[in-house]
Amino acid sequence: MNQTPPAPLRIAMWSGPRNISTALMRAFENRADCAVVDEPFYAAYLALSGIDHPMRDLILQHQPTDWRIVAQSLDQAAPGGAAFIYQKHMTHHMLPEIGRDWMAGCRNVFLIRHPARVLASYARKRDAVTVSDIGFLQQEGLYDQACRLTGMEPPVVDADDLLADPRGILQALCGELSIKFDEAMLSWPAGGRDTDGVWAAHWYDSVTRSTGFSKARPQPDLTDPGLQAIETQVLPVYRRLKTAAIKSAKTAP
Repeated sequence: MNQTPPAPLRIAMWSGPRNISTALMRAFENRADCAVVDEPFYAAYLALSGIDHPMRDLILQHQPTDWRIVAQSLDQAAPGGAAFIYQKHMTHHMLPEIGRDWMAGCRNVFLIRHPARVLASYARKRDAVTVSDIGFLQQEGLYDQACRLTGMEPPVVDADDLLADPRGILQALCGELSIKFDEAMLSWPAGGRDTDGVWAAHWYDSVTRSTGFSKARPQPDLTDPGLQAIETQVLPVYRRLKTAAIKSAKTAP
């Protein structure tokens, strides 16, 4: 008798933009047992918000704009029978109109980065930056919602900790998720992927050239008053989530 294969572990990684989120997706995709999904709610976010983003029309053509269809797709079988499905989500995509109950079926993880780094990087890609664009306030709400839906505090990864010690942090994260660490997560071939969203041409230039996690650069000093004001507004969120950040497997007690 044929047996139904076990349901894959669904990992929902919640990040704001410019958080090395695509590099972390590369790390998981380089595992032979893992499939990935790249920002599945992007088109739904654009359609609901009406916001003008780079490559907007192309994104709307390539993804479902109904969030319900997206949520249903995230519950489907893993491509190729993979044991894990890694979902890369942008926190600012999750508008109030988009349902969240599906999160209860995932292992939710939160990827954070100091807002000064996020803002400096984001401002190089877009002329105008708002607090909603960088997703910190939405990330805090999603963190609290994940706690309520699952009855557990999700793991938090600080991007700078990951860049400083990729092996140690990835080992610790795999431990939190009760999966075996894979050395393949530490490096990957340069280039694009069929799984990359169509927006990769605008946003993924750095990670497309990469073959692994790079060292973090010195933290920038923001000089633009508008960016400084946003940093001040979101720093409390970053500091709160930072207290929950996992420690390297080398140093964890």
